[in-house]
Amino acid sequence: MLIEFTHQGQRFRAVLSRPIDISIPLRAGLDTVNCFYAPPMETEPVVAGSFVGSTALGGPVNFLNVRFNPHGNGTHTECLGHIAKEPYTINQCLEQFCFVSRLISLYPSKTAEGDRVIFRGQLQEMLDGYPPTEALIIRTLPNDDLKLRTHYSGANPPYFHHEAIAFLVEWGVRHLLVDLPSIDREEDGGQLLAHHAFWQYPDNPRTDCTITELVFLNNSIRDGLYLLNIQAASFEIDASPSKPVLYELELC
Repeated sequence: MLIEFTHQGQRFRAVLSRPIDISIPLRAGLDTVNCFYAPPMETEPVVAGSFVGSTALGGPVNFLNVRFNPHGNGTHTECLGHIAKEPYTINQCLEQFCFVSRLISLYPSKTAEGDRVIFRGQLQEMLDGYPPTEALIIRTLPNDDLKLRTHYSGANPPYFHHEAIAFLVEWGVRHLLVDLPSIDREEDGGQLLAHHAFWQYPDNPRTDCTITELVFLNNSIRDGLYLLNIQAASFEIDASPSKPVLYELELC
């Protein structure tokens, strides 16, 4: 299936039969990505009287209870409700699902303290000359498939300086996708400065903007423009496991 559309005065086409899934699969157990000391995802068949919800255990169907933490167990999309006192939910805040997006790759800078940080000037330099896009996807380097099973808890992974996020808001980003467990420092005393800068909470809440964390982009996916489709479950909580899907764009 081929679609054509106009964006910022340019005509693009995308082939919908060639999706690029950049989500990390949710798996039970320890052989998958994990962060913030969240328990691993668990599945358990429903048992009711003689009924067992597992074909492996002799039941007629697989009928499983699933326990997971959206923020700690894999690719997820979160809304303002992640930091707000008000009960914003991902189902209420994410009402559009397709966006023109730009993918960039960069090395975080190493500070004197040993942190790996993405600063405002680095993003300004990389995005200089590009027209704004509603969605921006950032792949950190070095990059390999260890990101599919890394346990980040206590590792102080790379993060964004809050002024870098403020620049992205100024540039027009409404949906930010990163391959990190958080845009903020793992331990920052609960300040979450980058999250507050992105959602401009509490002064000017951006209720229709989202952050997607723990995506994975293998090295065969080139930097550039893509059509992005963010797929999320209709949870009435602050975040949902998600499946961001890219489609290569060509100029018509």
